[in-house]
Amino acid sequence: MDIQEVPVSQNNTSKKKKNKKPNNKRVSPAANEGVETKEDVKMEKSEETAFPPAFSASEIKNKQRRHFMFMKYKQEKSKLKLMLKKKKKKERAALGDKAPPKEIPKTIENQRVYDETTVDPEDEEIAFDEATDEFSAYFNGLTNPKVLITTSDRPRGRTVRFCEQLATVVPDAHVYYRRGLALKKVIPQCVARNFTYLMVINEDRKVPNGLVLCHLPDGPTAHFKISSVRLRKEMKRRGKDPTLHSPEVILNNFTTRLGHSIGRMFAALFPQDPQFVGRQVATFHNQRDFVFFRFHRYIFKNEKKVGIQELGPRFTLKLRSLQKGTFDSKFGEYEWVLKRHEMDACRRKFQL
Repeated sequence: MDIQEVPVSQNNTSKKKKNKKPNNKRVSPAANEGVETKEDVKMEKSEETAFPPAFSASEIKNKQRRHFMFMKYKQEKSKLKLMLKKKKKKERAALGDKAPPKEIPKTIENQRVYDETTVDPEDEEIAFDEATDEFSAYFNGLTNPKVLITTSDRPRGRTVRFCEQLATVVPDAHVYYRRGLALKKVIPQCVARNFTYLMVINEDRKVPNGLVLCHLPDGPTAHFKISSVRLRKEMKRRGKDPTLHSPEVILNNFTTRLGHSIGRMFAALFPQDPQFVGRQVATFHNQRDFVFFRFHRYIFKNEKKVGIQELGPRFTLKLRSLQKGTFDSKFGEYEWVLKRHEMDACRRKFQL
C-alpha cells in the first residue's frame, strides 16, 4: 500500500495553540501602577450597564407571591400618604392664620361641563312653566296623589315584596297584580278610578330591573332602569317599619330642565302637606345622572346633633327615556332618549 502524507491545516495548529496553559507568572504590583488591564476595563463597563431593572409585581409568575407583594406595596404607599398628611397638618397648625388655603380636590362633579339647559329657580320662564305644567294642580293643593303599583306578568317573590314595601313609603298607594293585561287597557281603568300615577315594576331573572312611571291622565311617562335594590330584611341596623304619616321629600341636584321635570314628577308622588310628627324623610339624590333613593327617620338629639335611621327599601334609578302623554311603545312621542355612545362619551357632562 502507498502511504500518502496529509498536510496539517492552520486551523488545527490554532486550536492547539489555544489549548495551551496560561502563564501564571506573578507580576509585582509596582509594575502595574498606572496601567489599566483589559480585565479592569471589562469590569468597569459591566458595572456601568448592569443596573437592576425597575421592580414590577406583574413580572412575578407565582400568583400568591405577586398578590403578597402588591398588598405590601399598597400598605407602604398608604403609610407614606398618612405621614405626609400628618406633616402638612402640623405645618398648618404651626403657621396658624398664615397657613395657605386648603387645596380643593378635583372631582367629576366640580369639573362638570356647563349645560345650556341649567335651570335658574328665580327665572320668570321657569315659574311660568311650573304654573302651567301637568303637576301644577298637586303643588297648588287642588288634587291629592293616588298611586297604583303593579308588576310585569307572573312576578316572583322578591319583586312582590319590593312593591309591597314601596306602597308603605308612598302614601295612598295600592298594589294590584297585572293578570296579563296590556298597559293600554290598564291605563283607562286607572283613570276611571281616579288614580293619578301608574307605577310598573319590571323584572328579569327574578330581580327588579325596570320602572315605568306614568302620570295620569295626560302624561308624561318616564322609563327608568333599577339597580342595587335592597329590601328591609337585607339592610343592617335598620329602624322599625315606617308609620302612616306623610313623609317629607328632599330633591337634591336636579339642575337642568330635564332634571327639573323629573324632580317634579317624583315630588308629585307625595302629598304636599308632610306630617312632621312622623319624622320621616324620602330623599331623591341625583349624582352623575344616577338617582339614589333613601327613606329615613330622624330625631333631634340636641341643638347641633341629629340621629337618623334608615327604614328602607333603597334602590338606584337611571333615566332611559321621557315620553309625552301616557305609555305608548309604538307611536309615542319621546321628549328625551338616552343615547349611551353619544351622551356618555364625556364623563363630565350630565343630563339631569
